[in-house]
Amino acid sequence: MQKKIYVVGMFDNDTASKVQDAVKGVASVTNVVANCDKSQVLVDYDDAGAEGAINSAITSCGVEIIG
Repeated sequence: MQKKIYVVGMFDNDTASKVQDAVKGVASVTNVVANCDKSQVLVDYDDAGAEGAINSAITSCGVEIIG
């Protein structure tokens, strides 16, 4: 599955890198790309039950999910 998550608070590449690393640590995530210019995180994952963990990983970096 692939999910596009829109966020607020990811203003620079350093924050985007932190978000990417946090989401990569979630079980079943196969790929993640955080883009601060588009304020979005693209995540590929295998288990629909991982969405909560993905969202938690993003918000743990001080970034707010808006959609």
